[in-house]
Amino acid sequence: MKKLLLIVPSLHQGGSEKVCAMTAVILKPYFDVRIAIFDSANIDFDVGDIPVTDLGLPSRPGKISKVLNVLRRGHRLKRLKRKEQIDIAYSFGPTANLANVFAGRLFSRKGAKCWLGVMSYMDMDSSWLGLFCKKADRLLCCSETLRGMIEKKYECGCAYTLTGFFDIPQIRAQAEKGEAALPWQDGRVIVSMGREDVVKGFWHLLKIFALVHRELPDTKLLIIGKGEFTEYRKLAADLGIADAVHFAGLQRNPYPYLKRGVLYLLTSYWEGFPNALVEAMSLGLVAVATDCMTGPAEIFDGKYGVLVSNMGKEPDLDASHIEEAEKNTAARVVSLLENEEEMARYSRLSVERAGVYSKEAYIRKIREWSVD
Repeated sequence: MKKLLLIVPSLHQGGSEKVCAMTAVILKPYFDVRIAIFDSANIDFDVGDIPVTDLGLPSRPGKISKVLNVLRRGHRLKRLKRKEQIDIAYSFGPTANLANVFAGRLFSRKGAKCWLGVMSYMDMDSSWLGLFCKKADRLLCCSETLRGMIEKKYECGCAYTLTGFFDIPQIRAQAEKGEAALPWQDGRVIVSMGREDVVKGFWHLLKIFALVHRELPDTKLLIIGKGEFTEYRKLAADLGIADAVHFAGLQRNPYPYLKRGVLYLLTSYWEGFPNALVEAMSLGLVAVATDCMTGPAEIFDGKYGVLVSNMGKEPDLDASHIEEAEKNTAARVVSLLENEEEMARYSRLSVERAGVYSKEAYIRKIREWSVD
């Protein structure tokens, strides 16, 4: 059985971290899997009895400290790979990729295969991406669109597409466990999920919802994700919708909350492969998403959800200023919610599309590549 080392900065809340943890669990029957992290604080994801090595090198402020961290991480990873006789080292995201490259390709020409995971369109801005392309055995991109961009920009011949995967039966089972603690018992709930991050465009979300709520007063907005959301709570108050908006915070099991929704609204201007969008679709939520650089358009494939215009990326917390794109999106959401037949059709399409991203396809690709 080949030894597979998965490398991620931490197992704290985050998209890359979640994919790493899930990858470890589903590949355990096929590989001798272990995980390396840089920081063991605030672990959120359960990986069972899979061995986890903490390299003890969390992020540090300052340019010099960051450079030294890269070198130290690479050196410790190199020792770990040799000690454990790793066959494949698969890293997730820019900082983990850097350490993997330094451990496997710059410090030594021999050793484990070097697989690097490009998890977001934001990684395209990394000054190291050109190096990754030259030093990786495989560059695994979270969407087909992103793979095409990287191949064109860097003339990269080792890029492959490996989209997110989902255990749909498990998601549905988890959705039945526990209750979502919401401040309201009735009304139609619009849901969005993600950490408090400017790329998620939550100010757009709140302004769009304010317009929807004005037309359909029974609607509510549920935001699931880590963060204080202080500025957004104030914006909700300024918009007069504070009583109709609930910030649920980080949830270890978000699925009972997702299940309460009828429509999922994604307002990001950057994504890689938005896992939360597909998770919501797997529970039958109608999907509406911005046409950001990668992700939603590929998932919807022209028919499985409603794609709306991407919006401004500069935070605008002025409640009196509403963009035309926000007005257009709100109008589309209202038209959906007022049409039961269309909602039912998109709900069925959501479930159908989510089923394409199965864990079986993900496992099959990795097992095929591991024998190359």
